[in-house]
Amino acid sequence: MRADITVVLDACVLAEAAVSDLLLRLADEPRLLLPRWSDSIWEETRRTWIERLELPESVAESRIRAAQTAFPEADVTGFESLIDRCANHPEDRHVLAAAIHARADAIVTFNVKDFPAVALDPWGVEAVHPSALLLLLYDLDPGVVTNVLHAMAGKAKRTMPEMLGRLAWCVEPFIKHIAAEQAIEIPDVPPRDWRRAP
Repeated sequence: MRADITVVLDACVLAEAAVSDLLLRLADEPRLLLPRWSDSIWEETRRTWIERLELPESVAESRIRAAQTAFPEADVTGFESLIDRCANHPEDRHVLAAAIHARADAIVTFNVKDFPAVALDPWGVEAVHPSALLLLLYDLDPGVVTNVLHAMAGKAKRTMPEMLGRLAWCVEPFIKHIAAEQAIEIPDVPPRDWRRAP
């Protein structure tokens, strides 16, 4: 199945490795979403990785290049004139402007409160938490989503329950839904245990 849900991925989502990996894998064939971003969003992501998460600059640059190479059509440009017309949180107006210019269906963000409906409705854009988007995509095609989760677990050399436990840090409602659907018991996966080599 192919779905063409166009979404702008906010920096807070791109910076969260497991969630962004899942979403970008779901943007590959068979495609369940069309990701969009801008240089401004990537710069914010880069700062988060380097300044807050203390990743080496080379790792941050490598991740950005990999995403941009995999999805060259995702880059949104020419939206800057719309920024002053946006009424959401000032620091996130560039994100809404990019979404408007890209004719995106939604902005995927952990900071939904920074994108109130009153600011988005006139543009026909909505802000959704990654968990809500993932629930929608799972309902569209549970097989594709499940296969991607198994592939992520394999790449990380973890079990499927461990992979779900890692994702539960950020998208718990989605993970609880999958666990109930597939009768999987989700373990508690503390960050220190996940970062330890399997």
